[in-house]
Amino acid sequence: MKEKITKVKDLSIKNFKWIILFIFLIIVLAIVEDVFEKEIMKLDIIGYAIISSLINPSITQVAIVITNLGGVLVIGALTIISFILIKNKKISFTILLNVIIATVLNLLLKNIIQRPRPDDFRLISETGYSFPSGHSMVSMAFYGFLIYLCIKYLKNKKLKIILTTFLSILIIAIGISRIYLGVHYTSDVIAGFMISICYLIIYTSLVKKYIIEREDKNERENKEIN
Repeated sequence: MKEKITKVKDLSIKNFKWIILFIFLIIVLAIVEDVFEKEIMKLDIIGYAIISSLINPSITQVAIVITNLGGVLVIGALTIISFILIKNKKISFTILLNVIIATVLNLLLKNIIQRPRPDDFRLISETGYSFPSGHSMVSMAFYGFLIYLCIKYLKNKKLKIILTTFLSILIIAIGISRIYLGVHYTSDVIAGFMISICYLIIYTSLVKKYIIEREDKNERENKEIN
């Protein structure tokens, strides 16, 4: 009995990311079902009620700055900068490809689901469909992938912790800013995060298998030859 429990535990740990992917997909599908039925979920009402209670001009200006960090201009600029700063161009390419795939996936889902944006308390103007949140999806994909690269490549533990913590807080802040500014429902943001996490699980697995592991293998072979 103990051996069976141990085996199940080991299997669960080994496949933890795929279990998370499965759970998140179920939650997203449940949210999508409610969206198709044109329901405003309790989650949306409660989420906006909490965040809207904080509205004041100073916080609004901060929210606008934060939300722009998840926008096309900033993420596009950071992607270009990565090509300049990162010597390994294969890694730079994976950053670019990641942004492109996440953006296309978001646009595809928006046009399939076609959920109108909330229009009662918008603090900024925004066009396009609401579900899933593009800023939430793309920022989670972009900054989330940077977190993966930091964990994978940074040897300085303190710097690794600082960067991963900062980027994690930034991702969450961008999502909250979209609800605060009244351009997304809470469910748009949560679904956007979950979809990107599911996507990143698949994307990072492919990057690890076909790029990182191959490069490590080539390095080992070159060292053996030298």
